[in-house]
Amino acid sequence: VLQTRLGRHGTALTSSGRLNVKRAEFAESDEPLDPTCECVVCRTHTRSYLRHLFQVGEPTASRLVSLHNVAWTISLMATMRRAIIEGRFQKMRTEVLSVWG
Repeated sequence: VLQTRLGRHGTALTSSGRLNVKRAEFAESDEPLDPTCECVVCRTHTRSYLRHLFQVGEPTASRLVSLHNVAWTISLMATMRRAIIEGRFQKMRTEVLSVWG
């Protein structure tokens, strides 16, 4: 629920923390929401395009950011599972908490 609620309001979950796509600083950004993410949204849309969609009230904006947030969370869980299997969960946990605290 959190991923889609945040997405509806223009907030993306990224490897560097929360990102409010609606902010003016992203008006000309050619970067994906999260450069480390491999989801379809990050591969095909820029921050500026997503911001534009929010600015003109296009419902697709919320859907795209929600889709990214769900994909990002699934990727985080996969990373956590790998870290547990490889015996490095505590290190990974520390890294995640340093960003998300």
